[in-house]
Amino acid sequence: MERDDLIVNDSYAMAAHHSEEAGAAIRKKIWFVTALLTLITAVEVGMGIIFKRSETFSWTMIKWSFIVLTLVKAAYIVLVFMHLGDERSNLKKTILTPYILFISYLLFIAITEGFGHLEAFSTFH
Repeated sequence: MERDDLIVNDSYAMAAHHSEEAGAAIRKKIWFVTALLTLITAVEVGMGIIFKRSETFSWTMIKWSFIVLTLVKAAYIVLVFMHLGDERSNLKKTILTPYILFISYLLFIAITEGFGHLEAFSTFH
């Protein structure tokens, strides 16, 4: 039986518009993205295991590092998988600015409400 991916006259083979070198570069980029996202996730999980209410690091610093690492992962996913990294700078700014403002707003609300509940809790006890 002949493999269908080796047939030269096949429509799929005709649709391939890149050379083997370009294909190798694409595969290398995919492996790099996979390794980078896995590394960031492993750091997050490791921090959750090792620094659980640690004496050397404040819990606030650990939470902020989780937030920053998660935002880095999200931004990298958007840049690579949504092909935003290949676009012009103005388009990137136009698309990312509302998201950055929205995430900043959500963080502001979460922090403000968290301190509000903390103050309300301390006045009752």
